Amino acid sequence: MPKITIGVMGPGASATEADLCHAYELGKLIAQEQWAILSGGLNLGVMAAVNEGAKSAGGFTIGILPGADRRGMSENIDLAIVTGMGSARNNINVLSSDVVIACGMSAGTASEVALALRAGKKVILLNETGDGNDFWQKLGAGDVAIASSPEQAISLTKAFLSHQFG
Repeated sequence: MPKITIGVMGPGASATEADLCHAYELGKLIAQEQWAILSGGLNLGVMAAVNEGAKSAGGFTIGILPGADRRGMSENIDLAIVTGMGSARNNINVLSSDVVIACGMSAGTASEVALALRAGKKVILLNETGDGNDFWQKLGAGDVAIASSPEQAISLTKAFLSHQFG
């Protein structure tokens, strides 16, 4: 069976301190479960924090890079996928993930959540402000769960995976 891959999406430059703290902890917890982490791969915001957390716990990280080279890549990426696709890589991010966790929210993150729902993927929102959570839950019709902590996000991920692979 292929390694379970958890996509962690979130803001880059506009990430809040809470987003960064949550992402770092998510990275550690995902690594402890022996799951791979997939992110946008850049050394910025949630992408950088989740990969740093994962590496601190010995995790495996995959970065789906927007550019035509590895420029700006997080030093905590194990496997870089260079796309040259800019934001169009968001579809690769979600299609390659077994579950998507949105850690914070931005326009790019919202596009990934929408693409994930369109593809029938399960999505967990870990958003300090809670803005838009009702919208996503209505749109997701059972495919969206809300987490108030990284630990709860992992618990919800396990529940989604048990239905998907159980």
